[in-house]
Amino acid sequence: MLDILGKRYYLFALSLLIIVPGMILLAVRGFPLAIDFKGGSLLEIKFSSGKYPELEQVISLYKNLGISDVQINSTGLDTLIIRSSFMDDPTREKIITEIEKTFNDKIILNRFDSVGPTIGREVTGRAAAAVAVAAIAVVFYIAFAFRGIPHAFRYGICAIIAMLHDVLVVLSIAAVGGVFWGWEIDSLFITALLSVIGYSVQDKVVVFDRIRENSNILRRLPFEKLANHSIVQTLQRSINTQLMTVEYMLLALALFGGVTLREFSIILLIGLFSGTYSSIFIAAPILVVWENKEWQKWFKPKTNNPTPA
Repeated sequence: MLDILGKRYYLFALSLLIIVPGMILLAVRGFPLAIDFKGGSLLEIKFSSGKYPELEQVISLYKNLGISDVQINSTGLDTLIIRSSFMDDPTREKIITEIEKTFNDKIILNRFDSVGPTIGREVTGRAAAAVAVAAIAVVFYIAFAFRGIPHAFRYGICAIIAMLHDVLVVLSIAAVGGVFWGWEIDSLFITALLSVIGYSVQDKVVVFDRIRENSNILRRLPFEKLANHSIVQTLQRSINTQLMTVEYMLLALALFGGVTLREFSIILLIGLFSGTYSSIFIAAPILVVWENKEWQKWFKPKTNNPTPA
């Protein structure tokens, strides 16, 4: 039988190697917030000539009109997605007119969105409240469903800790993506994050439910062996459900879905993979650490038993 729980501290270390660099980036650079949160405007324009001009020239034009925080991404050879500080409709018309005049090209407006900072704060607050309410509901649901076994609340709390692991992995990847590829945290990111939370909790309930069933059957086994046996029993189901169905579909969407959905697809792809990983290698191992109260031995010096003469 695979001894998964015997390597639990190595698995914890692997998760930290992924999470800590991203958290450091977030602490130093802050969250790469999109206009949904910090307020601003998004302008998607298409050039009739079939080729957009130099990006630095477009940024200079924006700055000459007093518009700051300009970020530009391209879609194909003729379309630009320009994010900037907040601007109203008259300013947008002025921008398009100046671009047409400067580059002698006809502009087609594909999309224009403006979000004020008040709306941004409202979206942030609601997203945080949704995550908090979901976490509390999960704890009480699992505690109620597992009420027939000792320490039922531990299962719910361990599920939430593992869920937070998945959230931190997603945030770390987003921080790295913000540095190298200009990713931003927007409403689609929150949609992906809430989807990851839902899948993550579902997987953990499946693993914990198998531990609950085996607790009534394999009563004489030590809890660590019982939990390891339960993980191995659900291992194939967890991998097949995620990898063979959802992950392949998301990978195809990330590769061929276009630039608009690429970041969303990659975040969801990584988040769901992390959810499966944490269900097997994080949630149950944390439960075992708690059941064994292993923290009592973490900081105790090792004693060498004297060899009898």
